[in-house]
Amino acid sequence: MSIKQFLIAGRKLPSKNEPNPQIYKMRVFAKNSVLAKSKFWYFLKKQRRIKKANGEILAVSEIFEKNPTSVRNYGIVVRYRSRTGIHNMYKEYRDVSVCGAVSQMYMEMSGRHRAVHDTIHVVKTVVVETSELRRQKTIVNASNKAVFPKTKLTYRASTPGEKSLFLAKRPNTTIV
Repeated sequence: MSIKQFLIAGRKLPSKNEPNPQIYKMRVFAKNSVLAKSKFWYFLKKQRRIKKANGEILAVSEIFEKNPTSVRNYGIVVRYRSRTGIHNMYKEYRDVSVCGAVSQMYMEMSGRHRAVHDTIHVVKTVVVETSELRRQKTIVNASNKAVFPKTKLTYRASTPGEKSLFLAKRPNTTIV
């Protein structure tokens, strides 16, 4: 699932009584700009009582990660609707981008809590320092002493003369 982050600005349509209505900006996570605009109107209708028919979108821009090569810890505040009611949650993830962390969150919420994508609302995302992590799952992965086993082991020839381009058998890559 490729989730993208959009910054959407919109307002109520200008009228004689209100020639310069207030502009509302919102960060929305969605697959594309069409779904992002739909989410924007959903939240604006719920919070400010402005319908799509009585409003206009001024700008839609995708937000990209400044440094997509470094791993960071993200804290995400989530609100979702289940069969029994509305619940608030705080989740932590390690990823190279906030979009990747939100994508992990959507996968986990659908797997653990059977939450449908449309019922999950991202309230807030923050970058969390390693010392301030709360969840044990992210604390274990954030330590510098994390060691992972080699799952694919390939043997190399000790000298170039022993190297062969074509072999009569398949390579054995299992750990003995």
